Amino acid sequence: MNSLIAYFSRAGKNYVKGDIVDLPVGNTAIIAQEIKELTGGDLFQIRTKVDYPADYRQTTEVAREELNNDARPELAEKLDSLADYDVIYLGYPNWCGTMPMAVFAFIESYDVTGKIIVPFCTHEGSGFGGSIYDLQRICAQAEVLSGIEIRGSEVNTPATKQRLKNYLETISLIK
Repeated sequence: MNSLIAYFSRAGKNYVKGDIVDLPVGNTAIIAQEIKELTGGDLFQIRTKVDYPADYRQTTEVAREELNNDARPELAEKLDSLADYDVIYLGYPNWCGTMPMAVFAFIESYDVTGKIIVPFCTHEGSGFGGSIYDLQRICAQAEVLSGIEIRGSEVNTPATKQRLKNYLETISLIK
């Protein structure tokens, strides 16, 4: 099966274990790369045309405003189509209890009829929030799997890498 790993991730100032720390690489990007290594899928980073603020708290304010306005921020680039892919691994941090609005903008831009969507989410205690429900709602013609959620502060641990590998083996999508 041809797979795409599409993910939104934010490096820089982020919330980790109760503190604001500077991440050189976003947590979701680390998991996306690991999925690429395990599955051999194509990697695509979902980026907005206008970057989010460097300051974590300002970013959360923008994210909350986007959610409240049901906004779809303009994306920096798009794929021509998802037609060549059977499986879409869709990665994102939990922002305001769901996916960042940029992820909504990305997935709503394509026909996902008949696709398998495998969500993966990074967080610091809130898990998937309502994002699985949101994905099922906007991707009604696709099969949305239960996915895997990972604490951002644990993305680089051997236990997380093993848990991710076990999950992919369980859903029989590992190369």
